[in-house]
Amino acid sequence: MGIFDKMREPVVLRDNSDAKKQIEQLNNYLNTAPEDIKPQIQQDIRLLQYGISGEEALMFELQNSHLPMYIMHDLFFEQNGLKAQIDFLIVTRRLVIVLECKNLYGNITIDNQGNFTRKVQMGTYNQKSGIYSPVTQNERHIKMIREMRRSCQSLIAKINFDKNFDEKYKSIVVLANSGSVLEMRYAPKDIKDKVVRLDGLIRYIEKLEEQSAAGIMSEKEMKELADYFCEKSVANTKDYTEKYRVGITDAGTENNNGEAANVQCLSLEGTPLYEALRSYRFKKSREEGMKPYYLFNNQQLEALIRSDPHSISDLKRISGFGDVKCNKYGDDILKILADHRNR
Repeated sequence: MGIFDKMREPVVLRDNSDAKKQIEQLNNYLNTAPEDIKPQIQQDIRLLQYGISGEEALMFELQNSHLPMYIMHDLFFEQNGLKAQIDFLIVTRRLVIVLECKNLYGNITIDNQGNFTRKVQMGTYNQKSGIYSPVTQNERHIKMIREMRRSCQSLIAKINFDKNFDEKYKSIVVLANSGSVLEMRYAPKDIKDKVVRLDGLIRYIEKLEEQSAAGIMSEKEMKELADYFCEKSVANTKDYTEKYRVGITDAGTENNNGEAANVQCLSLEGTPLYEALRSYRFKKSREEGMKPYYLFNNQQLEALIRSDPHSISDLKRISGFGDVKCNKYGDDILKILADHRNR
């Protein structure tokens, strides 16, 4: 610590919210969206608002921690074709901490294999379902940051950087819902060490600082490092309404000559494959106690038929089919497509 350092309280360098931009896009699209997908858009908006409330609670904790740190909210990085959106990144005297905020409802259990499951009360019975590990998600963010920082080092400095990286860069998943019960007594230690409830976050950061063997940074070094991350963050230009438009070509759009085009996709409704996929969607939604369009909406159903994916990688190229959805339903969907392809 430099003798002239006077930093005693948190400093917020960046307080963006991509989720708020996403809500704005969805609200604008809601006015012209087809009636059958409006309920899904409205549900997505509610979930985004729920997530924002969790991030606001986390920001409040950080700002009132009385710890010298730089706080950055909502960073978007691109590196070698990969993208990562980071909820919070903080630079303390010793550490760089990547925080993934999850405002999960229901009771969360982490088993001895590190799998996350959620139990939600649904009337008179409990609905239990697996969720994608936020620890794994945040580890990908850490790896990207490692590559970003490593690329800035000289050959000799890279050796020292690699040696000390794990001491200096930490991943924490913060469960922001105070009403949820977190059960992880059987979780592997490396998972336990990366998950904390919001009310225990500041104490945990203090503990990490005390236990870290990383060198103490001066206020100037902290600021330079924080500025680096702010400068590396780019605007997220994603169109969040795109997933609702899959399979739709609106009349009145323009062709390459700027002339009005009147092209509409032929409906696939009623075909054997369409009905097979719709039947599967209905069955799974009943089993999991959710609305059918939460699995995939009608436009995404038609996109499955038109794209005809042959593998999980192909499936992930379809808007709306991310890691979680592909892990849960991908094999079943591919089998249905293959069965009808061979007829």
